[in-house]
Amino acid sequence: MNDWRILAWFWRVYDDHGGDAVGHEPPPPSLQRSHRRKRSRSFEDDEEGHLIYHNGLVLKARYEIVSTLGEGAFGKVVECIDNPNDDTRVALKIIKNIDRYREAAMSEVEVLEQMNSLDDERTFGCVRMLDWFDYHGHICIVFELLGLSTFDFLKENGFMPFTVDQIRHMAYQIFRAVSFSRSRLAHPYPVPSVSMDCCSRQRVISVLCFQMQKRDERTLKNLDVKVVDFGNATFDHEHHTSVVSTRHYRAPEVILELGWNQSCDVWSLGCILLEYYLGLTLFQTHDSKEHLAMMERVLGPIPVHLLQKTKKRRYVHHDRLDWDENSSSGRYVRKHCKPLKQYMSSRSSDHEQLFDLIHSMMEYDVSRRLTLEEAIWHPFFHPMRKERKK
Repeated sequence: MNDWRILAWFWRVYDDHGGDAVGHEPPPPSLQRSHRRKRSRSFEDDEEGHLIYHNGLVLKARYEIVSTLGEGAFGKVVECIDNPNDDTRVALKIIKNIDRYREAAMSEVEVLEQMNSLDDERTFGCVRMLDWFDYHGHICIVFELLGLSTFDFLKENGFMPFTVDQIRHMAYQIFRAVSFSRSRLAHPYPVPSVSMDCCSRQRVISVLCFQMQKRDERTLKNLDVKVVDFGNATFDHEHHTSVVSTRHYRAPEVILELGWNQSCDVWSLGCILLEYYLGLTLFQTHDSKEHLAMMERVLGPIPVHLLQKTKKRRYVHHDRLDWDENSSSGRYVRKHCKPLKQYMSSRSSDHEQLFDLIHSMMEYDVSRRLTLEEAIWHPFFHPMRKERKK
């Protein structure tokens, strides 16, 4: 268990990528304090609403904090010993003592309870919520302790990309898990919010992690993954905000405010597969128009009928993206992006099938975009289906 960690990539995206995880930007400290709930004088919060704690603190007369695993806009994640349960290690998410974050946490709890009940036999790779409670104004959610995020594995491995076989193995599990969760939910992942079962991160999307052997070996012991972050999930009947998902994985219909549905997940997953293949994020920008220009550089022109429908008229000129290729931003896009097929490192059938899958998942028009269920049956995954039949 010593090598197992769960890191909330969906939080760290905020730190690593400039705070562009939509809907999660923290309010100014003055506003945070005004929304903080009254509490006992024996327990204190810091100025941002985090619980002030120390290693050795026991919550609910059960969970003993042993280390901090990560923090972000919502709160912190700590590793705990579950004292009554044979000293099992768990990950405990401590939400800030601020109303908006408490409400979001309770929504996440509702989703996690649904997922636990729907996957009672743990057939699909969704993280298990083991417990939750209110600790002096802080919603605390207890999870099984998983491993490194895929981002952290890439980082520790010098951003060397995953092999095609590794991508196939991970992607098949992720697709099945997301497809399963979407049977009841609309789940716009911020990005890799997928978790590897020791491992677990993609920041997973929100957290996908791997179980490593020894740290200095930088190799994967197994490739089992879990979807772990349901903090952004909404039920189909609930209101859908106009903008969702982390910037780098955001679908064009979201940027253009054309409305979104579960198809935006497919786009995001396509971006993630390419990130695994390249070892780096494809659309590295925080500007929406530049983001669209990058898409055009990689995937070709955005269809006219989509540009005609957008509410973002400042992005459009004469039914085309209003973009100056000779500007500094234009030169940046030309330098850092190229047509999709030019990213292929091999012309073997496996690589061809992977890029065909990615292209089909990144169609601009949602009516032409592959569904997740169709993606699972793509020829790229034939070896996985064959293996499952054995």
